[in-house]
Amino acid sequence: MNYPAGYLICFSDIHDIMKTILKGLLAVALLCPYGGYAQTSDRWQIAPDGSILWNVSGNLPHGDHIEMAGKKVALWLQYGVDSSGASTITRTIVFPTYRLSPNKTETAMMYSIKDDMLPRFFINNKLWKQDVYNGGPVKALPEKVRSIRHMGVTTINSVLGNDGQVELRRTFFPSDILPLALEQLVFINHGQQPVFIEMESMQLERSPAESRTTNGPLHFAVRTAGAGRQEVGAGDSVRFVIGYSASRGNEAQPQINADAELAGRNARVSGILSLLRLETPDTLLNTAFAFAKIRATESIYLTKGGYLHGPGGLRYYAAIWANDQAEYVNPFFGFLGDSIALNSAMNAYRWFARYMNEDYKPIPSSIVAEGDGIWHGAKDRGDMAMIAYGASRYALAAGNADSARVLWPLIEWSLEYLRRQVNENGVVHSDSDELEGRFPAGKANLNTSALYYDALRSAVLLARQLHVPARDYAQRADALRKNIDRFFGATVEGFDTYRYYEENKVLRAWIATPLTTGLFDRKEGTIAALFSPRLWTEDGLASQSGDRTFWDRSTLYALRGVFAAGETAKAMDKLEYYSRRRLLGEHVPYPVEAYPEGNQRHLSAESGLYCRIFTEGMFGMRPTGFNSFDCTPRLPEGWDHMALRNIHAFGKVFDLEVKRKDKGRLLVKANGIDYTIKEGSTLPIILK
Repeated sequence: MNYPAGYLICFSDIHDIMKTILKGLLAVALLCPYGGYAQTSDRWQIAPDGSILWNVSGNLPHGDHIEMAGKKVALWLQYGVDSSGASTITRTIVFPTYRLSPNKTETAMMYSIKDDMLPRFFINNKLWKQDVYNGGPVKALPEKVRSIRHMGVTTINSVLGNDGQVELRRTFFPSDILPLALEQLVFINHGQQPVFIEMESMQLERSPAESRTTNGPLHFAVRTAGAGRQEVGAGDSVRFVIGYSASRGNEAQPQINADAELAGRNARVSGILSLLRLETPDTLLNTAFAFAKIRATESIYLTKGGYLHGPGGLRYYAAIWANDQAEYVNPFFGFLGDSIALNSAMNAYRWFARYMNEDYKPIPSSIVAEGDGIWHGAKDRGDMAMIAYGASRYALAAGNADSARVLWPLIEWSLEYLRRQVNENGVVHSDSDELEGRFPAGKANLNTSALYYDALRSAVLLARQLHVPARDYAQRADALRKNIDRFFGATVEGFDTYRYYEENKVLRAWIATPLTTGLFDRKEGTIAALFSPRLWTEDGLASQSGDRTFWDRSTLYALRGVFAAGETAKAMDKLEYYSRRRLLGEHVPYPVEAYPEGNQRHLSAESGLYCRIFTEGMFGMRPTGFNSFDCTPRLPEGWDHMALRNIHAFGKVFDLEVKRKDKGRLLVKANGIDYTIKEGSTLPIILK
């Protein structure tokens, strides 16, 4: 189905519009055998300031997409450079709290703006981008993109005209607090003579029918700032700005103040980057970790239901899920310490807690539309295991007794629900799993039982901190550990590992989950299976052997689990490969959701899982109390040190440093106190 530029996307169109938006990207992407982006060498490089930079010098055409988010807006930018070197850009602006009817998961107001909807630009009366403007009265100026840079904002540098005397720097970014995304265009005259540069004034507004809105009337606007014709002297520059915004009712559209909004965006990104800093001898990993922090933390929207972390991806806004938020990203926020992220984590658990009930009917998988609706379409995916696992780990890591007391009833309720779901084989019954029927999961799957096991272990520790009874959680964990091995343990495709469900005969990516929960009885066979050609592909783990589908989340679990299991060299080999592909390859700069579904959207919680490879895997941090954790560091061979700086966890702000002391021994420094341990051993740390 074809849509005109600026078409208002409603919920029934989302599947077709996603395909339409991505069509151009797919046309220029070089596909590898597993459906990802082919990569023979790095397209991008790490710049000295920590950004990543693509110096455009052949290998065209190429296209990609990136998402950026503020509290009231998300900007999904599809950008590309065609075979002539000119740019092609589609801006999709999403307003999560501006809701359409019926008010479902995907019905946030969004518009796509292509280049041909922009105001026209003239340089010495010559039109820029004639191809966009359908010919025009005057011959257009050619454009050559020189570089593209990402670091919380996206900047595209081009030269215009045959002589290349005019440089254009375009910067794209969302407002941190307003329903506003901005495109700033700075033209620089590098010639010896003055140049006349003009942007035509433009005010375009679209409004869906009020009957098709749930909190309208709603309005979308494209507006210019600084429009007009200006003389630009030699060595001087001129700036124009285009704003994409939303308003409701009789509200005025947000004011366009590019300086203030860019400063706000940069301050937000800098604040995120200052927290939980990774320092290793490997610049690639340090940079990938920093970028993942941005994506994991920026995607938090201020809704009428409070701060809600949302995956994004043109579909998942103003809503929370038991896996993405409760299980994946919130435990990471317990280490990060960002105040908005902590607020969103607690808010997510409070929302799930509202659905506890005396009959122990399952809590919905997702709470959507700013809290106005729910989604439970895949029935019980193991959601209570996800919630109990994430909430108990978060409560311990955050180190706040008052917050933990708020979460404890939800954890207890979820664990009791799970106890009632234990079947005759001693493992947990569930209708499906987090892949929601995309692949078979039987009547009891490995992922749910492994998460339940970890939640029981954390609940014992948390009860001790809260001075409340731990019930029989320890005994249940011991029994479940044996039952997981007895029921799921199997030889699958020649590997001594796990079957994912009773009838399962082929390898599945989620055999990685036990490694992240301290279940190492079958680690050798499981790691061999994960990294065998049956599962490992050019884009990490296939969801199932023999299938081209991949979901990054299982790869990220596997990398964390292999570190936790002590196979550091094997984990490092795959982590280096994965990180280079995601940060510097053909589709950058964040971990992705899946392929072919969604065409590798940069869903935000996956970036939180990437960071947990380091906190819980490489550094081996396992929360044990409000001011304590077990540390099992895995210092890679060839490294003499690694550190996590400015950790906000366990009620403290501290650094964790690991250095190689001598053969077989490590020096661990936590909060200024030195410890010496044998390599591979676990160090209990209590922060004073």
